[in-house]
Amino acid sequence: MLSFDLRSLESHAVVVDDDLAGDDPVWQRADIKPEGSVHITGRLSPAGAGRFYWHGRIEGDVLLQCSRCLADARAHVEDEAHVIFAEVGSEETDDPDVYPLDPKAQEIDLRPTIREEWLLVAPSFAVCREDCKGLCPQCGADLNAGPHTCAQQEADPRWDALRKLKNQSVK
Repeated sequence: MLSFDLRSLESHAVVVDDDLAGDDPVWQRADIKPEGSVHITGRLSPAGAGRFYWHGRIEGDVLLQCSRCLADARAHVEDEAHVIFAEVGSEETDDPDVYPLDPKAQEIDLRPTIREEWLLVAPSFAVCREDCKGLCPQCGADLNAGPHTCAQQEADPRWDALRKLKNQSVK
């Protein structure tokens, strides 16, 4: 459960231990979504009048395309989060790290906060392996599959002057 009744939170802290599914409606179309679900643990506690503090961890995996060869690339994402929720109108809500709470709210839903924390730490690109060779710039063949017989393009003649300088400096 990732939604908590504010009345019960005012008297005691609660332990958070749940999963946020990758197909939950909180995720938006352009988001880097988790593969499977994000596991959330932590503690949500009162932090004064109209304020609450969540300290926890988020952890999950993301499936992306390798930025070199376009094969599947998985990355593990984990982060420790420290979040303050404060009622709208309090001076703390000017801080971008504080999540505003409607004074009429009956509960705190951690899902939008977890989504935002996930997006801050999830990689936007990954490689399938560290020694990935990528794709051939001429024919697009996967260079990880082994040697290929791509017809090498002739060098652009506009670079000949620099090539001559390079060859002179090597001698």
